[in-house]
Amino acid sequence: MMTEVTLYTRKDCHLCDDAKASIRAATSLHRLPIVLHEVDVDTDADLRARYSNDVPVIVVDGVEAFRHRVTPDAFTAYVRGGVRASLLASETCVPCRGGVPPLAGEELAALARELGNGWRVVDEHHLEKEFAFRDFAEALAFTNRVGALAEEVGHHPDIYLAWGKARITIWTHKIDGLSRSDFVLAAKIDQR
Repeated sequence: MMTEVTLYTRKDCHLCDDAKASIRAATSLHRLPIVLHEVDVDTDADLRARYSNDVPVIVVDGVEAFRHRVTPDAFTAYVRGGVRASLLASETCVPCRGGVPPLAGEELAALARELGNGWRVVDEHHLEKEFAFRDFAEALAFTNRVGALAEEVGHHPDIYLAWGKARITIWTHKIDGLSRSDFVLAAKIDQR
Protein backbone atom coordinates (compact mmCIF):
# COMPACT_ATOMS: atom_id res chain seq x y z
CA MET A 1 0.00 0.00 0.00
CA MET A 2 1.43 3.35 -1.09
CA THR A 3 1.63 6.25 1.36
CA GLU A 4 0.74 9.66 -0.08
CA VAL A 5 3.20 12.36 1.00
CA THR A 6 2.81 16.04 0.15
CA LEU A 7 5.76 18.37 0.71
CA TYR A 8 4.74 22.03 0.86
CA THR A 9 7.81 24.03 -0.08
CA ARG A 10 9.08 27.12 -1.88
CA LYS A 11 12.02 28.05 -4.08
CA ASP A 12 15.36 28.94 -2.48
CA CYS A 13 14.43 27.40 0.88
CA HIS A 14 17.31 25.40 2.37
CA LEU A 15 15.03 23.82 5.00
CA CYS A 16 12.75 22.64 2.19
CA ASP A 17 15.73 21.13 0.36
CA ASP A 18 16.83 19.42 3.60
CA ALA A 19 13.33 18.00 4.15
CA LYS A 20 13.19 16.64 0.60
CA ALA A 21 16.63 15.04 1.07
CA SER A 22 15.48 13.45 4.37
CA ILE A 23 12.36 12.02 2.72
CA ARG A 24 14.37 10.62 -0.19
CA ALA A 25 17.00 9.16 2.17
CA ALA A 26 14.32 7.50 4.31
CA THR A 27 12.57 6.14 1.23
CA SER A 28 15.80 4.74 -0.19
CA LEU A 29 17.28 3.37 3.04
CA HIS A 30 14.09 1.81 4.38
CA ARG A 31 12.31 1.05 1.09
CA LEU A 32 9.27 3.04 2.13
CA PRO A 33 6.37 2.73 -0.33
CA ILE A 34 5.54 6.43 -0.78
CA VAL A 35 4.35 8.72 -3.53
CA LEU A 36 5.83 12.20 -3.04
CA HIS A 37 4.05 15.31 -4.31
CA GLU A 38 5.91 18.59 -4.02
CA VAL A 39 3.81 21.77 -3.93
CA ASP A 40 5.26 25.28 -4.10
CA VAL A 41 3.17 27.37 -1.67
CA ASP A 42 3.96 30.54 -3.61
CA THR A 43 1.90 29.31 -6.58
CA ASP A 44 -1.37 29.51 -4.62
CA ALA A 45 -2.57 32.46 -2.49
CA ASP A 46 -4.38 30.23 0.02
CA LEU A 47 -1.36 27.96 0.50
CA ARG A 48 0.95 30.97 0.80
CA ALA A 49 -1.30 32.45 3.52
CA ARG A 50 -1.58 29.13 5.32
CA TYR A 51 2.07 28.02 5.24
CA SER A 52 4.12 31.15 4.49
CA ASN A 53 6.15 31.13 7.72
CA ASP A 54 6.13 27.37 8.20
CA VAL A 55 7.63 25.69 5.13
CA PRO A 56 8.55 23.00 4.71
CA VAL A 57 5.34 21.27 5.78
CA ILE A 58 5.03 17.52 5.26
CA VAL A 59 1.57 15.92 5.06
CA VAL A 60 1.36 12.13 5.23
CA ASP A 61 -1.89 10.51 4.09
CA GLY A 62 -3.77 13.75 4.68
CA VAL A 63 -2.38 14.43 8.17
CA GLU A 64 0.18 17.14 8.80
CA ALA A 65 3.20 15.30 10.16
CA PHE A 66 6.12 17.76 10.23
CA ARG A 67 6.95 21.44 9.94
CA HIS A 68 10.35 23.07 9.49
CA ARG A 69 12.56 19.99 9.97
CA VAL A 70 12.46 16.21 9.61
CA THR A 71 15.11 13.53 9.87
CA PRO A 72 15.07 10.31 7.85
CA ASP A 73 14.52 8.30 11.06
CA ALA A 74 11.61 10.46 12.26
CA PHE A 75 9.99 10.31 8.82
CA THR A 76 10.40 6.52 8.69
CA ALA A 77 8.93 6.08 12.18
CA TYR A 78 5.94 8.23 11.26
CA VAL A 79 5.23 6.44 7.99
CA ARG A 80 5.56 3.05 9.67
CA GLY A 81 3.04 4.06 12.32
CA GLY A 82 5.24 5.46 15.07
CA VAL A 83 3.68 7.40 17.91
CA ARG A 84 2.43 10.59 16.30
CA ALA A 85 1.81 12.56 19.48
CA SER A 86 5.46 12.07 20.46
CA LEU A 87 6.38 13.72 17.17
CA LEU A 88 4.23 16.69 18.15
CA ALA A 89 6.05 16.79 21.49
CA SER A 90 9.39 16.91 19.69
CA GLU A 91 8.40 20.12 17.87
CA THR A 92 9.09 23.64 19.12
CA CYS A 93 6.31 25.96 20.26
CA VAL A 94 6.46 28.84 17.79
CA PRO A 95 5.23 32.21 19.10
CA CYS A 96 2.15 33.39 17.24
CA ARG A 97 2.57 36.77 15.56
CA GLY A 98 -1.16 37.20 15.03
CA GLY A 99 -2.75 37.94 11.69
CA VAL A 100 -3.40 34.27 10.94
CA PRO A 101 -6.72 32.51 11.34
CA PRO A 102 -7.14 29.94 14.13
CA LEU A 103 -7.22 26.29 13.12
CA ALA A 104 -10.63 25.02 12.05
CA GLY A 105 -12.38 22.21 10.24
CA GLU A 106 -10.45 19.18 9.01
CA GLU A 107 -7.04 20.68 9.80
CA LEU A 108 -8.11 21.06 13.44
CA ALA A 109 -9.71 17.61 13.52
CA ALA A 110 -6.55 15.98 12.10
CA LEU A 111 -4.36 17.54 14.79
CA ALA A 112 -6.85 16.50 17.47
CA ARG A 113 -6.68 12.89 16.24
CA GLU A 114 -2.90 13.06 16.15
CA LEU A 115 -2.72 14.40 19.72
CA GLY A 116 -5.37 12.07 21.18
CA ASN A 117 -4.66 10.89 24.74
CA GLY A 118 -7.78 12.39 26.30
CA TRP A 119 -7.40 15.97 25.07
CA ARG A 120 -10.69 17.54 24.00
CA VAL A 121 -11.18 20.34 21.51
CA VAL A 122 -13.86 22.61 23.01
CA ASP A 123 -15.92 24.74 20.60
CA GLU A 124 -13.02 24.73 18.09
CA HIS A 125 -11.51 27.32 20.47
CA HIS A 126 -9.35 25.59 23.08
CA LEU A 127 -7.88 22.30 24.23
CA GLU A 128 -8.76 20.87 27.62
CA LYS A 129 -7.75 17.84 29.65
CA GLU A 130 -8.21 16.88 33.29
CA PHE A 131 -5.49 14.91 35.05
CA ALA A 132 -6.25 12.83 38.15
CA PHE A 133 -3.87 12.32 41.10
CA ARG A 134 -3.90 10.49 44.44
CA ASP A 135 -3.85 13.70 46.48
CA PHE A 136 -3.28 17.44 46.46
CA ALA A 137 0.52 17.14 46.73
CA GLU A 138 0.75 15.08 43.52
CA ALA A 139 -1.56 17.49 41.68
CA LEU A 140 0.54 20.43 42.88
CA ALA A 141 3.80 18.75 41.81
CA PHE A 142 2.33 18.15 38.32
CA THR A 143 1.15 21.76 38.17
CA ASN A 144 4.66 22.94 39.02
CA ARG A 145 6.17 20.73 36.29
CA VAL A 146 3.69 22.13 33.75
CA GLY A 147 4.50 25.67 34.94
CA ALA A 148 8.22 25.07 34.46
CA LEU A 149 7.56 23.67 30.98
CA ALA A 150 5.40 26.69 30.11
CA GLU A 151 8.20 29.06 31.11
CA GLU A 152 10.73 26.99 29.16
CA VAL A 153 8.74 27.05 25.91
CA GLY A 154 7.16 30.50 26.34
CA HIS A 155 3.59 29.24 25.98
CA HIS A 156 1.35 29.36 29.05
CA PRO A 157 -1.82 27.34 29.65
CA ASP A 158 -4.55 28.04 32.14
CA ILE A 159 -4.26 25.62 35.06
CA TYR A 160 -7.02 24.78 37.52
CA LEU A 161 -5.67 22.99 40.59
CA ALA A 162 -7.82 21.15 43.15
CA TRP A 163 -7.46 18.22 45.52
CA GLY A 164 -6.52 15.20 43.38
CA LYS A 165 -6.84 16.89 40.01
CA ALA A 166 -5.49 19.51 37.65
CA ARG A 167 -7.27 20.76 34.53
CA ILE A 168 -5.23 22.26 31.70
CA THR A 169 -6.78 24.65 29.15
CA ILE A 170 -4.74 25.83 26.18
CA TRP A 171 -5.36 28.28 23.34
CA THR A 172 -3.49 31.04 21.53
CA HIS A 173 -4.71 34.37 22.84
CA LYS A 174 -3.40 36.46 19.90
CA ILE A 175 -5.75 34.67 17.51
CA ASP A 176 -8.45 33.79 20.06
CA GLY A 177 -8.36 30.15 19.01
CA LEU A 178 -6.09 27.20 18.40
CA SER A 179 -2.71 27.11 16.68
CA ARG A 180 -0.36 24.19 16.06
CA SER A 181 1.75 25.31 19.04
CA ASP A 182 -1.21 24.59 21.33
CA PHE A 183 -1.13 20.95 20.24
CA VAL A 184 2.66 20.85 20.61
CA LEU A 185 2.37 22.15 24.19
CA ALA A 186 -0.37 19.62 25.00
CA ALA A 187 1.81 16.76 23.72
CA LYS A 188 4.74 18.06 25.79
CA ILE A 189 2.52 18.25 28.89
CA ASP A 190 1.57 14.60 28.41
CA GLN A 191 5.26 13.72 28.73
CA ARG A 192 5.54 15.41 32.16
